[in-house]
Amino acid sequence: MRASAKRAIFSAPMFAVVAHRDTETNLGLVAARPGGGAAARLTPAEALAVLNPGDIALGRLDVRSDVAGVEPGLWALGRLAASGVLVLNPPSTLLTAHDKLLTARELARDGVPHPRTRLLLPGDEAPWLDGPVVLKPRFGSWGRDVHLCRDQVELERALAAVSERRWFASQGALLQDLVPPLGYDLRVLVAGREVIGSIRRRAAAGEWRTNVALGGTREPTTPPPDACELALAAAAAAGGSLVGVDMLPVDGGWVVLELNGAVDFTPAYASGDVFNSAARALDRALAVALREPGPEVVAAEA
Repeated sequence: MRASAKRAIFSAPMFAVVAHRDTETNLGLVAARPGGGAAARLTPAEALAVLNPGDIALGRLDVRSDVAGVEPGLWALGRLAASGVLVLNPPSTLLTAHDKLLTARELARDGVPHPRTRLLLPGDEAPWLDGPVVLKPRFGSWGRDVHLCRDQVELERALAAVSERRWFASQGALLQDLVPPLGYDLRVLVAGREVIGSIRRRAAAGEWRTNVALGGTREPTTPPPDACELALAAAAAAGGSLVGVDMLPVDGGWVVLELNGAVDFTPAYASGDVFNSAARALDRALAVALREPGPEVVAAEA
């Protein structure tokens, strides 16, 4: 049934996942119907044509496959908010989550533990290392073009490897202090103001990165209270309504490594229905936001 036909059945606001693909996560969120009305996965252009004032849009634009920025459509989310649509994960959130330099700045501003992060622009002289670092794109994902540099020789080699990349020419690269890897990390899902699930990711044999795209494996886990508290603080720093918070274990606690504004997740992330949990958590957050309007609600009502 098409979105226009569904709208005639439900009186509640329409909910749209604004994304370019039908993934398991996007379809699961649509089926759970936050807001209780019609729901659909729409491209940014489709969302502009279909959604009306008072409807709800969840921005789930991901990092581009060439890791040179965010997928097209941020402008559409801004126009939706200006037209009266309530936008969750607005452009500011997606940019903060996907641009690791902005992530570092926002987490530092809110006092959330995060590795020291520096920007290295094309033509800059490589800094002298005072410890191992990770060289990575600002908009990286899937472990792509991520290099471990334990000394100056490895740093120069990594810079040579990325020097011809389009993303490096336009944005430079980040140098992030290495958090000593213990072979696993923790991804915590935050929806609204609640932790709704988590997964432990283990690195493949001989690999220091935990990305599933690089052979890492997932295993269900219950996040400890201190990790949940940190994940909520990190999501709040980005203004995120539905985000994944990746963190690494350190002595006595955790450090936030990255945020994901278009996090993909599966039923393995929770013992119950994780998509329904996400939808109900968003419902509760929306109810609070509509009683106590924040920046996004005010923009939607303008």
